[in-house]
Amino acid sequence: MQKSSLYISHIFKNLIFSEKEIETISAVFQKVTVKKGDTLIVPGDTADSQYYILEGCLRSFYVDYQGKEHTLQFGTKDWWISDYTAFFTASPAVMTVEALQNSTLYKITQQQKDDLYSKIPKVETFFRRKLESAFSAFQRRILSGLSQPAKERYLLFIKTYPDIEKIVKNYHIASYLGITTESLSRIRKEM
Repeated sequence: MQKSSLYISHIFKNLIFSEKEIETISAVFQKVTVKKGDTLIVPGDTADSQYYILEGCLRSFYVDYQGKEHTLQFGTKDWWISDYTAFFTASPAVMTVEALQNSTLYKITQQQKDDLYSKIPKVETFFRRKLESAFSAFQRRILSGLSQPAKERYLLFIKTYPDIEKIVKNYHIASYLGITTESLSRIRKEM
């Protein structure tokens, strides 16, 4: 198997491509290597790319007018990350996307995706299903935040991200859950 088709098989699990399709896909995905602490997107940027995480961990977060961070997403191996509002609407980014570990990513722009859709229709189906799944997960997360106590949100978090506590800082987890680090410590002690 060619080196390019190795990462393509990671990204597009369960899809089979011809050699020509692999060449077409390889021509648009760009490998990006980031170090822990690097930022991919900052507010005001043009966030025209979406990133597939081959290795590593990233997070997207928003800083409110009081300077408080609100973590929206952690991205680990086999996840996608971006400032999706900016990505889909071509508006300036409001989120920051930073690397929490040294990471290997593959990036694709919206225009490149659109071109792939017309050339390889099964790629459009693949991304549509990914988007549907992500939308469903975000909706569950919003409902959880609105209706569940902090302990239940934490249990859902560790189910969703089973190994992430070894990687990220407590205040990142607390900001994701919408609680203080003290509340997070209290929840852990109760368990």
